[in-house]
Order: sequence, then structure tokens, then C-alpha cells
Amino acid sequence: METVRLRLDLAYDGTAFSGWSSQPGLRSIQGVIDEALAVLMRHPKHDVRLVVAGRTDAGVHATGQVVHVDVSAARWRALSAARRGGTAEQSFARRMNGIIGGRSGDVVISRVSIAAAGFDARFSPIWRRYEYRIADASSARDPRRRSHTLWHTGHLDVGAMDAAARSLTGLHDFAAFCKPRERATTIRTLLEYGWSRDEHGVLVAAVRADAFCHSMVRSLVGGAVAVGLGTLEPQQLSQILTDAVKANAFPVVAAKGLTLVEVGYPADAEVGARAALTRARRTPMDPAVDPLD
Repeated sequence: METVRLRLDLAYDGTAFSGWSSQPGLRSIQGVIDEALAVLMRHPKHDVRLVVAGRTDAGVHATGQVVHVDVSAARWRALSAARRGGTAEQSFARRMNGIIGGRSGDVVISRVSIAAAGFDARFSPIWRRYEYRIADASSARDPRRRSHTLWHTGHLDVGAMDAAARSLTGLHDFAAFCKPRERATTIRTLLEYGWSRDEHGVLVAAVRADAFCHSMVRSLVGGAVAVGLGTLEPQQLSQILTDAVKANAFPVVAAKGLTLVEVGYPADAEVGARAALTRARRTPMDPAVDPLD
């Protein structure tokens, strides 16, 4: 059957969700989008296969999540013919948002486009970027952002945190910062990790890597917080990384301060080759290039 692959860019507030993945009896982002697609496409949702760039845990937010879905060419032509103003892609996004609950809802489809040949939301990315926000005792606390910012009662040394964070970048085994998963690799390339304060004094972490293993970002943040409090020296965090053993020297921080802000893809002409390369790296003993945090 001839199909059209659509790329959906979306954002969501993860507060009221059990996470990305569908789970019986629980509200999930995937479940909400699947249900909207089933209504719009007029066929049972089990016929719709939604592929996501990175599954997020319960309470994690996104402003730059990406998914793809294949629809039949015949159905796409019918949807295009039925549009009322704008392009077919704009109409698709508008109708999806209407079904989900409009732009006042906690999931918003920000853009729909025809995917480039070979595009795969999960396998084509070359990096993912997260942000983590902490309001410490020196920060202004905005109650409007209480679900997206961790409030910390202590004073955090952002300079020490930034120095420690930058020492962790590069290709490493991040076993000390990941929740173990059977037969899953913990080797990642951490492309960027740094801390700064915004105009309100809120600490913001920028974390970018080729992929993330389970709980990696929140564990990296937990380590930096320990450095910021002075309970760990920056060099101790580097040693924990080198030891590659699950660390118990600091707690993993809460999910609510974490947001997936961007997924990076190569040029359109290269997305197919990138997807093929990522798939080829998977072996029966190394199944995990799939980011989840």
C-alpha cells in the first residue's frame, strides 16, 4: 500500500501524564495522540503506528518532541481535499489539535510536514537536547512555573556546577549515571553539558548527547547539585564517571524540572543514511540507542 510519512513536531506539559508510552489504565502522551489520529484517520488506532524520537518518563515535559506516522496515500489525498484554508499539513495540525483539546490543552501539535525520504523520527537523529531548571535560595520563584522548575532550599554554586558538568563531556561509559537495563549499553557521547543562571537567577542546565540512557539526565543533574552544595568536589564527579559504577553519592532529581527541547537531525538528503547507520549499530547484545529520560 502506498503511504505518506508525516513528521509531527509537538510540545507537551508532562505533569498529568504517566509518561510517553501507552500503559493500560493510565494517561500517556502516546495514547492521547493515538486516539486523535484514530478519529482523524477514521480507522482503529491499532492501525496507526506512531514512532517517537525519544520516550520521556512520567512528569518530563517537551517543547521539541518529534514523531512520525505513515498514512495511506488515499487517505492523505482525502484529507487534503477536505481542508478549509491553508495547506494540507496545516489543516492536519489544526484538526489534530482540535481533537486533542485545542491549544489550551497539555499536548500541542506545533507543526506537521511531509517527511524527507528515509526519515525516521527514532533512528535519524544525531543528537537530543534537554534543559533542566532549578530555582535555589538565590533565585526568584515564579509560581506559574512550579511544575517545570525544581525548587531547592539551598544555595547552589553555579560556577562549581558548570565546571563539574563540562568535565563530563565526551565519549564515555555513563553506567554511573544510568538506571541499569538488561543488555543495554551505557556508552554515550555527551556533546554539551553546562550550567548558567537566567535573568531571574534560575539555574538552567543545557544537556545534549547523541542519545540518553534511562535516568541519565536527571542523574547528571543530581551530581551537579551535590557539587553546587559542596557535598562533592568537581573532580569527584569525574571520578564517579571513570569508575563506571552506579553512583549512590547523590540522589537523582525529580522529573518535573526536565524538558526535551530539541531533536537534531541531519540534512534531508542524509536522514535515510543516518537511520540505516543507527539500526546497524544495534546487535542482540546492544539494543539500546533509544533515549529515554
